[in-house]
Amino acid sequence: MPETFVLAPDSFKESMTAEQACQAMQRGIQKVLADARFIQVPMADGGEGTVDALTAAQGGQKIECEVTGPLASQKIHTYFGLVDEGKTAIIEMAKANGIHLLEAAQRNPLITTTLGTGEMIKMALDLGVSKIIIGIGGSVTNDAGAGMAQALGAKFLDAAECDVVVGGGQLDQIKRIDLSALDARLTQVDIVIASDVNNPLTGTHGASYVFAPQKGATTEMVKILDHNLCYFADLTEQQLGIYCRKIAGAGAAGGLGFGLMVFTGAKIQSGVELMIEQTHLAEKIAQADYVLTGEGKIDFQTKFGKTPFGVAQVAKRLHKPVIAFAGIVGEGVEELYKEGFTQIIGINPPDCDLEDALKNAERHLETTVMNIALEIMNNLDTATFDVQKTE
Repeated sequence: MPETFVLAPDSFKESMTAEQACQAMQRGIQKVLADARFIQVPMADGGEGTVDALTAAQGGQKIECEVTGPLASQKIHTYFGLVDEGKTAIIEMAKANGIHLLEAAQRNPLITTTLGTGEMIKMALDLGVSKIIIGIGGSVTNDAGAGMAQALGAKFLDAAECDVVVGGGQLDQIKRIDLSALDARLTQVDIVIASDVNNPLTGTHGASYVFAPQKGATTEMVKILDHNLCYFADLTEQQLGIYCRKIAGAGAAGGLGFGLMVFTGAKIQSGVELMIEQTHLAEKIAQADYVLTGEGKIDFQTKFGKTPFGVAQVAKRLHKPVIAFAGIVGEGVEELYKEGFTQIIGINPPDCDLEDALKNAERHLETTVMNIALEIMNNLDTATFDVQKTE
């Protein structure tokens, strides 16, 4: 009986998509085990690749659109997914307001906005969907989802009853929240947030302190941003009676998790858990002899909701060996062996520089997987594999 491999990687950041990683893995195995069988399940955890992975998994279609980018003056040509015979939209906030859409010098979370994400939600409502899944990783924003809410009809008014153009730096100018024109269709739609982090909205573990520095914030800006998020949360509690600042994931995407819960009634879920559910991963792994997963970096943070960890947890329940591949194998991976991982392997050859690693990631992954296939062919026990680190 030919060996069956489930290939369930996430994307490798800046080098290959989850689909490309699946294909590289399959090529590597086929060079050694020509009659092997494959079940490709490109994965994501709410960040980059979520819309592609879910749309592909369910045979959906892409809806092209133009929306506001991270800067209010910016227009972005992008897309969202439509599945379940047009009843469910898959939106990836990073497609409109992601960090990759701005050069480092342009990133400023005091002014970046989630307006484009709200515009995509409105377009999905226009198509008559009954459910919206929103992946919210990879943002360059810190506006608590206020821009998103404005696109859907919410008004944020200052002391003079004038509209506030909201970025993370303007939230404290808001004196009154007016939801009288908020899109009524939101009450008729089930909205699910797919988040890859579980941070609260504010404080030292919140959106501003943890994530804003990588979005261009200085130390002083971080303090302003966190203060403004606290102010905005207080305002929503006082005027709307909604308290969710401490819910795990409220701080995701610069507080977009918070904004979606407050203004659209969305429920939040682990991105990888949602992917596992939507792709029927457990049913596929049940058929496997081996499970392969991976992403750009695997380290101690992987166990906090990242794709390889989620895949390994499913495989562990089903007693299947899991081999994970990464561009970088960082500190703390030893803990992962207790969580279902059989082997964790760095794909880059010794002395590989960053340019080579990014440019030739598919080739490096293919070669590394081919070597594992050789070991499988030689009937080596995967449980004795050594950890190979690529720092």
